[in-house]
Amino acid sequence: MENLPLFISISLMFNIIMIITSPFPSLAASTCGGPCQTADDCDGQLICIKGKCKDNPDNIGTHTCTGGGSCKPFGTLICSGKSYPKYNCSPPITVSTRAVLRNNDFSEGGIGGGPSACDSNYHDNKELVVALSTGWYDRGSRCGKMVRITASNGRSVMAKVVDQCDSMRGCDAEHGYQGPCGHNVVNGSDGVWRTLGLDTDDERADVTWSMS
Repeated sequence: MENLPLFISISLMFNIIMIITSPFPSLAASTCGGPCQTADDCDGQLICIKGKCKDNPDNIGTHTCTGGGSCKPFGTLICSGKSYPKYNCSPPITVSTRAVLRNNDFSEGGIGGGPSACDSNYHDNKELVVALSTGWYDRGSRCGKMVRITASNGRSVMAKVVDQCDSMRGCDAEHGYQGPCGHNVVNGSDGVWRTLGLDTDDERADVTWSMS
């Protein structure tokens, strides 16, 4: 470099030193549905569940993966020491609406609470029935309607809407002393879960649904 001007030589040497001493760039953390092995592999508050980055089910107010659009909570309800957001809306319905499938007991005397809102009846858990979050329930306009639910394994099931998964109220006998439902939940019977080939012990599963 002796033939180069001094300032050019210094600049070249500085760039070489920076390249040698700079650490390798870290790999970007996985976003929703991305591969992972540990929680450190996931972006933000996402956690690693069965090899994929997903919302943490213990963070009740967090819905990074399932979204919500303009649907925002309006206040909270304290139930058994936990704070639950309350919703009077749900994400927009599309031809393939993303949702969280939860398990519900629709039978009399079960942990599901009172009878179904649509028909004031209890239902055998072998029946293919569901309850929809308050916004999707839409004041009962979808009562008796059939919806198609599709699991990530590709299996689908047709189920009848018989109840509301109340996103505004809870913690009483009518709601089985459970907190308010999330804004993006389809509560399915055992029959729905089994037809989809899912294990109810998992408590939740990512699905899509649409009107039939």
